[in-house]
Amino acid sequence: MDSDELDSTHTPFGITSLRHAFPFLSQSKSAPLTKAQRTAYALRRRFMAFSTVLSVGLCCGVHPLVAQTSHSVPAVIAAADSFPTNDTRDVLIAALRFLIPRTLESHSAHDFSVWGLDGLTAIDPSITIQEDPAPQPHGASNTEKSAPEMALSVLRGQTILFQRVIPAENNIQAWAALVADALHAGWHASEAIQQNGADALLQSFFDELFNHLDPYSRYLAPSFANNDRQKRVGHDGSIGVTLENSGHNVVISAINANGPAWEAGLDIGQRILSVDGHSTRSQPAEHIQTLLEGDTGTDVALVTSGSGRNHNSVTLTRASVPPETVFLSHSGRYPVLKITSFSSETAEEMSQYLSQLLPPDDDITPHKGHSHSIPGLILDLRGDRGGVVQQAVTTAALFLDHGIAVTTHGRYPQANHIWAVQGGDMTQGAPIVILVDGQTASASEILASALADHRRAVVVGSETLGKGLTQVIGQMPNGGELFVTWSRNQAPLGWPLQGLGVMPQICTSLGGTSLDDQIKALEHGHSLMENALHTARATRAPVSVSKILSIRNQCPAALGSDNDMEIAAAVLGSPQLYSTALTAIPDENSAPLH
Repeated sequence: MDSDELDSTHTPFGITSLRHAFPFLSQSKSAPLTKAQRTAYALRRRFMAFSTVLSVGLCCGVHPLVAQTSHSVPAVIAAADSFPTNDTRDVLIAALRFLIPRTLESHSAHDFSVWGLDGLTAIDPSITIQEDPAPQPHGASNTEKSAPEMALSVLRGQTILFQRVIPAENNIQAWAALVADALHAGWHASEAIQQNGADALLQSFFDELFNHLDPYSRYLAPSFANNDRQKRVGHDGSIGVTLENSGHNVVISAINANGPAWEAGLDIGQRILSVDGHSTRSQPAEHIQTLLEGDTGTDVALVTSGSGRNHNSVTLTRASVPPETVFLSHSGRYPVLKITSFSSETAEEMSQYLSQLLPPDDDITPHKGHSHSIPGLILDLRGDRGGVVQQAVTTAALFLDHGIAVTTHGRYPQANHIWAVQGGDMTQGAPIVILVDGQTASASEILASALADHRRAVVVGSETLGKGLTQVIGQMPNGGELFVTWSRNQAPLGWPLQGLGVMPQICTSLGGTSLDDQIKALEHGHSLMENALHTARATRAPVSVSKILSIRNQCPAALGSDNDMEIAAAVLGSPQLYSTALTAIPDENSAPLH
């Protein structure tokens, strides 16, 4: 997943305050905190973003903003028998206002509009777009020396379907009106465009526009945008359980740690006997699942199986439940925390699992007989395509005492940030190995590079994808969304993530012989990857394609394998291997941030 963030659409520009985003911070000091609240507060005080504006939802990447218009949200543009010119114009006004100041490179309303109008041709190749000198008004003098006005024309063959004098370069209202009318003209002249529909025409407009930018900027139509939002922040009205049938019974097969069912203490394998008084016996699990869903804030009454023949009654309040993204397993004596993506609650999930794995905080819950730390930890980021930047930074804060996690750089002032962390390593310095592969991308690359550059973790695997661009989300008046790349990500040692990706300290993609040689070298106190690591870390943007390929070929991107986990356990089990691999990364004082 390339996107995800906190829902902040209730504020003018989608940026919530710190106390709105982190409600525990506004709680009275005298109010007693629950264990979950103490854990959340301990997590949140570890995170600090140095920037002129608080960014509670950057993602790697996206950051949610609402493109403002003077209109309320209309129905989705999808009329089959007419073209919704006015609604289309409103979307275009919002889009141009959003795009012009935020793209990595400067472009005008003229550029975006002309690029997008090629969407007519993409659907109906007989339609073309031209810019020519405007026809002279009747009776105008040919001796006038002023530059002729230019006109934009939509043609089919030699027939002019639409023509208008080109407005000023960044006259957003005029360009939006021109484009909407041009699309309208193409719609009426082309059966192919009408058959595709108005939604498809708007999609084609944005597809052609974004073809001129980077691979990650895009437009999502309303239905797709809604699905994407649910992936980032959760579905409305759920208690956070998955059900299955077992004979005549309906039982809980999974519980989301972010949901009401988890907090209520429901267990996997527990039978659901009734929902709001309706018996579940012999009912399909899918049907009972729908009974559990409803509007956020509404209650649902359950009767569940207890010990023996006892039944338990519980009333839960439905909530928006973010998807689970962190999963705990073990490889021998070492806990493995698998992160599948970075959603709005990933760092919270990670904190909860670490709290389970680590000894209790003696200041809160004194307890004797616990070891001081875990023997080691494996973070599995293989296949993790990314998510919310802020969540990757906050996760890094759980393992770092202080320092920069990532910096972001763009044209728009709010795109420029130094993401710094402070507050303390929850694991108290326990050895960490991070598993990556060629599908590790975006926010997961931020986490891996942050811990590696601070010599806090050994990265094992192959070169990662190299998606070092952050997108900002603009919510359009039709319910669609624009994902627009607005910043480049830079690792703590100053090298660009875009294109390069993260070079691992131990490369598993060069074959068994190479891996054996690397392990033997580490046992003898030196790293065969050191030169490649120093070259990658010393690289500064802009980087040529040839140099990127040269660096990446030192450890080609590949899919992860079971062997990665074995190597991770071996590294954690050998202080010599771990220490030598850790220090193969340049010292931060020798590679200052640029």
